[in-house]
Amino acid sequence: KHLSFLPASMYTEIQRERPDGGNILTHPDYIDGNPDLIKPKKLLNPVKASKSHQELHRELLMNHKRGLGVESKPELQRVLEHRRRDLLIKQKKEEEEAKKLQSPFEKELLKRHQRLDQLEKEQEKQEDHAPEFIKVKENLRRTSTVTGDEKAA
Repeated sequence: KHLSFLPASMYTEIQRERPDGGNILTHPDYIDGNPDLIKPKKLLNPVKASKSHQELHRELLMNHKRGLGVESKPELQRVLEHRRRDLLIKQKKEEEEAKKLQSPFEKELLKRHQRLDQLEKEQEKQEDHAPEFIKVKENLRRTSTVTGDEKAA
């Protein structure tokens, strides 16, 4: 309050003379060179410390020195991708040949088998929707016919 009448240059000089200087950041104690204090070490970045990161970085530097772009892949990776692609193409061709080698008889059997499976599934769904007293009645009929046949024998 009492400094408000001073000119701006005087105010700035007083600010400079103050020991804290209005500085929010404090200076660390280890800069003083006190031998009793343990100086902190910079923490390692786990990503940069990893082997894969170091290898990738080394490869990028080598490619940059050679003048290759980032988009170009290493030779090993290109060869492996080419082999995978060839293997997939070969498998697809084998599957197509296996389909062609099926005789018309085998195809027809497969179709009938699929239709039978579908019919069985539909019957199971219908049985699940039937009321429970009908299911119990059917079970009673089965047991009564079995016992009647056993008596006759």
